[in-house]
Amino acid sequence: MANTSNLLAMFSIDVVSFVFSVVVLGAYHLYLRGKVRKDPAYTIQALNRTARAMWVETMMSSGKPDVIPIQTLRNSTMAATFLASTAVLLIMGVLTLSAQSQTGTWQVLNPHGPTHIELWAIKLILLLIDLFVAFFSFSMAIRIFNHVGYLINVPLGMKHKSMTAQHVAEYLNSAGKYYSIGMRTYYYCVPLVFWLFGPVFMVLATLALVPLLYKHDRAPKVLVDDFR
Repeated sequence: MANTSNLLAMFSIDVVSFVFSVVVLGAYHLYLRGKVRKDPAYTIQALNRTARAMWVETMMSSGKPDVIPIQTLRNSTMAATFLASTAVLLIMGVLTLSAQSQTGTWQVLNPHGPTHIELWAIKLILLLIDLFVAFFSFSMAIRIFNHVGYLINVPLGMKHKSMTAQHVAEYLNSAGKYYSIGMRTYYYCVPLVFWLFGPVFMVLATLALVPLLYKHDRAPKVLVDDFR
């Protein structure tokens, strides 16, 4: 217990910066969720969910197999596969970095901050966890995209209870959700990497990340007006 208290006191600046980063991004996503509950057209993700549902219904209403949905799902699968592979490469890079010294270039801009090997290991572990979440999220998206490829070509005329357009759309939207989670973890790599240079840089990276996320999360006005 005494050793734990000493470590927390020693790394207090880094702990505060990490907690600040998590709280700020968590509050931002809670803010978006609240806005979407009041206005379903507030974010581009909400509009994409509606568009995917309409797309599935359109594709399944044709009554016969078509190459268009398969081609579209193949493109989504390829994008998720590329990002999952990139996550694996980044994981290997972080593991390679863990074998290097925590001093030197990484601490040039943080001369007065703690440089203990324990703190360096914690930072790399958190970065690895973030990348593993990205990998599994993109892998789950690939898995579901493959399943949807079979489901979407089942004609609605068969009137199978679990093969309705609504069911397939929910399945497809779950793949989109995993894809979005993977992208969010990629974005959070930015503050985590800057944390390697010092806690102040992590705070600055987080504050810069939030407005950039908002710019891309907010649905364009032309789409909002059309949706309404």
